[in-house]
Amino acid sequence: MIEHLRLHVGRAFGRPVQTWNGEARPLEAYDARRKQWYSTRILRWLLEAGPGRGKVLALTDQDLFIPILTYVFGEAQLGGRVAVASTARLREDLDLHGERRFTERVVKEAVHELGHAYGLVHCNVPRCVMSRAAGVRDVDEKSAELCPRCRRRLSEPGRSPHGLE
Repeated sequence: MIEHLRLHVGRAFGRPVQTWNGEARPLEAYDARRKQWYSTRILRWLLEAGPGRGKVLALTDQDLFIPILTYVFGEAQLGGRVAVASTARLREDLDLHGERRFTERVVKEAVHELGHAYGLVHCNVPRCVMSRAAGVRDVDEKSAELCPRCRRRLSEPGRSPHGLE
């Protein structure tokens, strides 16, 4: 799946993508009371411990949250360098849809979070990968692609993609 994700993200942003498997983990991001990982702390950790160049997407199987929401599929620094996406909630209803659906969901969330890192905000076009998703059914409904408007925004000066890690 990682190879499929790497290829799709590379196509989505028109850049080569490298994988990185760091051994360390951001233990300070774990909230024992919630039994979840605080995604904002993971972003801060990535800035310090992750690769020092390009955009960085962390992919985890752990459940993520921000304090105002029960869970999040991911988070990114808007226009920044780092993003995180979780597969934990993307496994819902897989007995009905199979592993292919899971892989599609992961790709959509990875592209969505990296889109934020490139400065894209949520899109009102329902099928755009940058549209909001409150649950996995919303993820299933959207495409894995940027809509024409988001693609144009991505190519605006100051937002052109740099290398991805």
